[in-house]
Parts: sequence; structure tokens; C-alpha cells
Amino acid sequence: MNSTELSKLTRFAAKIRYGAIKSIQEAGQGHIGGSLSIADTLAVLYGKQMHINPQEPHWPNRDWLVLSKGHAGPVLYSALAASGFIDDSVLATLNRGGTILPSHPDRNKTPGVDATTGSLGQGTSQAAGIATGLKQKHLSSYVYLIVGDGELNEGQCWEAFQYIASNKLNNCIVFIDNNKKQLDGWTDDIIRQFSIADKMRAFGFSTVTVDGRDLKQIDAAIDYLKTIEDSAVCIVLDTIKGAGVKLFEDMEDNHSVKFGNEKINKETDEALMNLEQIFEGEKNV
Repeated sequence: MNSTELSKLTRFAAKIRYGAIKSIQEAGQGHIGGSLSIADTLAVLYGKQMHINPQEPHWPNRDWLVLSKGHAGPVLYSALAASGFIDDSVLATLNRGGTILPSHPDRNKTPGVDATTGSLGQGTSQAAGIATGLKQKHLSSYVYLIVGDGELNEGQCWEAFQYIASNKLNNCIVFIDNNKKQLDGWTDDIIRQFSIADKMRAFGFSTVTVDGRDLKQIDAAIDYLKTIEDSAVCIVLDTIKGAGVKLFEDMEDNHSVKFGNEKINKETDEALMNLEQIFEGEKNV
């Protein structure tokens, strides 16, 4: 990744964060922590790596994205808006009556959403099925699967991983968002994770760990794993919940945040202003 690409993706990531935070704030509450922790990954995917056509969301030769941790829907919607699948103005309707942006992704409602998710664990099986179908059709498309670390408590994840690895589905790139928190607290306080990377390797995955805030590392890891031909592939994202905005990073209970007081709204407005200054820089390039 050259400096021009890095600058472009940095602004793109800021725009994705801005859209996600703004839409959740306007909705009054929402899953902001786990949305922000994957904003940089989505910036790399939608800004550089994925073969997509916003004018034709169901383009047969597209790459697919499965957000198994469906509660992070707001940041996916923001990425879709930033990519041209939906209009920016639609983000203000998040989770409202009649919206095309429900709390969790729905492939029948939102252009650009490839899989309906929200019941944790099920996205892993969907991605496995999609990747199998693409192989059977001899298509070169990739499936990008994003799974939460807390979600790994679901046994269905490991059943799907075993299938993906057994069938060497190297066209399914698994991202595990290791933000170290889940709904009820710290993941290791609920069920100890041990080393996620070691477990994925034991399951048969070629696995790399990257800084989930480092756009260059994420991009390089994807490029590397695309050279793997004889095994399943996985990227463990070392990140934190609320990544990229100190207000939410420092918040102890940041799984789902309510915007019900003046202080949090004031600080959120300041964070939005800072993000806007970053992505508005694209107009001067």
C-alpha cells in the first residue's frame, strides 16, 4: 500500500466511523463498541480489496461480505453508504419504522447486504455455504467473514470452521474481531479465550494476527492470505471495543451505548467533528 492509498483509506475509515456514530446517536442508542472495532477492516475491504459494484449489488462476480456479528450492522451500513450502495441520508433512519436499515443486517431490506445475520454463530455457516457454492461454480470471488471474539462462545462457529478447514475453502477469509469484550463484560471473565490464533491454527487455518487499527497491516494480511492455496485462512484482529474514538474506548460498558444525557452527546459531537475534519480532507486532494 503506497502513501496515497493509505491517505485515502484513512479518510475512508474516518467517514465510516462518522456515519456509524452519527446514525446510532440519532437513533438514541445502539451497538457502538463492536461497530467501531471493525471500522478499519471495513475500510480496507470496501475501499481497496473487495470486487463490488454498487450499481449492481447482486453482481454475480462480486465478492461477498458476511457480518456474522450482526449487531455491528450500523458500521456496515455506513460502509455501504460510503461506497455508494445507499444514500448517506438513509443512515438517519437506522432502526426506525419502515427503514431499510434494521438493527441487524437483512439481505432482503438493504442493498449491498449479502447475508441476514444477528443470531450469533449463524453467519459462519452461511459463509461456509457461500464459499462452497462459489467454488462449485468455479468463480474466483471471495467471501469475507467477520466474527466477534465473544461470538466464538457459540459452538456453531467451530463446527463451521471445521468444515471450512476440512474443505480448504481458501476463498473464505475469516476475520475474528478480538476486541476482548462482549455483552456481559470482558470475554476472558466469561469464558477464557486462550489464544484464538493458536486455536484457529489447530483447526487447520493459516492464521495471522494484526493490529486491527492498522490499515496497512490489515491490507498486507489479506494480500498474503490470498496467496494460500492449500488451507483455510484467518486474520485475528487485535483491537479494542470503541476503537478510534477515545470517548468510547474508555467507556467500561460500551457494548451498547445510550445517548441520554448532555455530556455524552457533547463529547460525541466533538468526536464527530474531529472525524469530519479527517474525511473532509479528501475534497482538497
